[in-house]
Amino acid sequence: MYEGLRVGCVIPAFNEAPSVGLVVSDLLGLAGERGEKMIDDLVVCDNGSTDGTGDVAVRAGARVVREERRGYGSACLAGIATLDEVDVVLFADADRSDVAAEAIDLLDGIAGGADLVIGSRVLGRAEPGALTAQQRFGNRLAAFLIRLIWKENATDLGPFRAMRRDSLEIICMEDRDYGWTVEMQVKAYRHGMKVIEVPATYRKRIGKSKISGTVKGTLLAGYKILGTIAKYAAAPPRRRD
Repeated sequence: MYEGLRVGCVIPAFNEAPSVGLVVSDLLGLAGERGEKMIDDLVVCDNGSTDGTGDVAVRAGARVVREERRGYGSACLAGIATLDEVDVVLFADADRSDVAAEAIDLLDGIAGGADLVIGSRVLGRAEPGALTAQQRFGNRLAAFLIRLIWKENATDLGPFRAMRRDSLEIICMEDRDYGWTVEMQVKAYRHGMKVIEVPATYRKRIGKSKISGTVKGTLLAGYKILGTIAKYAAAPPRRRD
């Protein structure tokens, strides 16, 4: 628990055996000023791995669920569905590109009244080589379109983020793959929710990316992200219920 909030963490993972145990240990080791555990429930969603990712995560102390339907969004949705009663859902990648200690900044934003807090690699720092040229371009383009269409001060689609559980339920996430992060942001804006960004450090991942590390993955991700923005830009405006 952190600042009176029960925190659940979802880590989608596909063939991340070399890194997932480190990520789980880093996050479960987080403690508040009085030594209290910050993460109340942590779920790794093994998205059809063949390298023992799930076993490594269990040994590190995670609960593991398996989702055979491939896709980042599919894994996140499966993980959310198994969380205990929590007030906040923290999302982290399994490749150890995120700095676990910076989860405190995300949670402080939620405790301060935000519905969604995004770790921005633009406001923070990305290690040399951590982001490919196509990732940087895609993020800049998507953030520009969000600022243009929704007049929101977006800089990044960073996957390291935290969202209130009740707000997450309101926006009814649907995307099963590459559009997950942008769908969350755009729907939060459309519902009039408070979305903020905090600086985040981005390290070179352990292992090769399944998306930005391939031409096919990069093209599909770009197509889906832009398509998601276009879809919600054309939809009637929504405000928070």
